[in-house]
Amino acid sequence: MILIDTPIWSLALRRRRGALSRQEERDVAEWERLVRAGSAALIGPIRQEVLSGVRDERSWERLRTALRPFPDLPIATADYERAADFFNRCRRRGITGSAIDLLICAVSFRFATPVYTTDNDFKRYAAVLDLELHSPRVATGRSH
Repeated sequence: MILIDTPIWSLALRRRRGALSRQEERDVAEWERLVRAGSAALIGPIRQEVLSGVRDERSWERLRTALRPFPDLPIATADYERAADFFNRCRRRGITGSAIDLLICAVSFRFATPVYTTDNDFKRYAAVLDLELHSPRVATGRSH
């Protein structure tokens, strides 16, 4: 199981394929691989972020429908407490993170699952916390 962060879901479900960079194409291909393998996970706050800012009702409904097959990992009281602890630990090292980012770190910690993101803040969190980041598999050389 891989906890997939908002930027990856947004690339895969909100961006036009023709507008993706090479790296973004690799990230979407990895997302597709994880989905096919049944390894893609998210939490409610990520779902909320992905669905936020959609301009029209039809697009919002299409996106909501695309996310529906993916159940949210449950968030427990201990996760919120750990997220606050993580925030404090990072802050003491001069790293400020958002509440949602650190909640993602806490849930990742509890489930012992890596986080897949393009958000560089997570590299800074990983330097302080016991956080594993997921890296896409190296391309096999097959052409599309």
